[in-house]
Amino acid sequence: MPPESLRCKECQTPYPLDARYVCEQCFGPLEVLYAPRPDSDPATLRRRVQAGPHSIWRYADFLPLASPPRGTLPAGWTPLLRADRLAERIGLRELWIKNDAANPTHSFKDRVVAVGLARARELGFETIACASTGNLANAVAAHAAAAGLESYVFVPSDLEEQKILATGVYGTHLVSVRGNYDDVNRLCTELSGEHEWAFVNINMRPYYAEGSKTLAFETIEQLGWEIPDRVVCPIASGSLFTKLARGFEEWIDAGLVTGDVPTMNGAQAAGCSPVATAFAGGHDVCRPVKPNTIAKSLAIGNPADGPYALDLARRTGGSIDSVTDDEIRFGIKLLAETTGIFTETAGGVTVAVLAKLAERGDIDPGETVVAYITGEGLKTLDCVRGTFQTMEIDPNVAAFEEASEAAAVAA
Repeated sequence: MPPESLRCKECQTPYPLDARYVCEQCFGPLEVLYAPRPDSDPATLRRRVQAGPHSIWRYADFLPLASPPRGTLPAGWTPLLRADRLAERIGLRELWIKNDAANPTHSFKDRVVAVGLARARELGFETIACASTGNLANAVAAHAAAAGLESYVFVPSDLEEQKILATGVYGTHLVSVRGNYDDVNRLCTELSGEHEWAFVNINMRPYYAEGSKTLAFETIEQLGWEIPDRVVCPIASGSLFTKLARGFEEWIDAGLVTGDVPTMNGAQAAGCSPVATAFAGGHDVCRPVKPNTIAKSLAIGNPADGPYALDLARRTGGSIDSVTDDEIRFGIKLLAETTGIFTETAGGVTVAVLAKLAERGDIDPGETVVAYITGEGLKTLDCVRGTFQTMEIDPNVAAFEEASEAAAVAA
């Protein structure tokens, strides 16, 4: 179904399909409105999806582009793994891990950048830019390099070194800003009015955000065209959380699946938890906070889609919870020890909240649950320092046996 217009989520004012992101009438956020589907036969639509490439472009009918692009990095179609050992550890029956660290730059941001950059090229932009907490920086730099476009990436100056290195290697213009993400985002918003650049998460945001829906589409396909009962997803701006639900809604509306949107559980770090705090307090808006957490990829103190995330969690019977930095480290280690997946701090947030929900009795043991891992652990190595011990020995059997006995006693 081709995109028809942009539309304000608040007052419904329509706008042309150009580079804009905020309503001129009420300053509400804009989203893509699609034209009525010419082919309403679900069986035909399903066959078209299944015949598509093993990437997000198999869902081109649900994305805001005139046609799928060529010559881009193949984002999407990442593994959905049944996590029986993790499920047993926390008392669940059926748990799946959607490992989006398997994308080209090792995070879910490849999905949104692929869509945002493709639409930017359709609009004639030759320079791509972003404000980022790290993963988006990696993705914009890589996808721009693959497309032969110039790029500018703006990040907070305290970003993890691994993410800085994994961005600069692509030849981007890397700009480190003395401030937190909200400071970076304000600067980039101003720059978007001064330069003819496509800022993927500012003036291209309505298109860029649509890429997150593909996580829902893949989940449904990989579960045998079934909707999970519950999902657990990290929240930074709230865009991934809300667009994930929108993906489920679109396939229900298209007749591809039957059922309801899953119970939606959001996960935040306690050191930057404006949405979780608002949820706990029964508020409809989020009070901005100054981030102070090891989960830097979630460190957005003034989340643009926070109110929509609150509404979504409430109307699906879910919740939005937060966990401490120590609990985040626990979540990283728990996932690694039970599944062999090493996640960055955002994934530690997700797994720690999942464990908290199970311990609290919020999850029926019979539910089908999907938890979303959005980034690779090699991006945040410093966070696992000191969480395990190494035996250092002389090169002989006696030394090994002695060290093994000492480790067993210590355990």
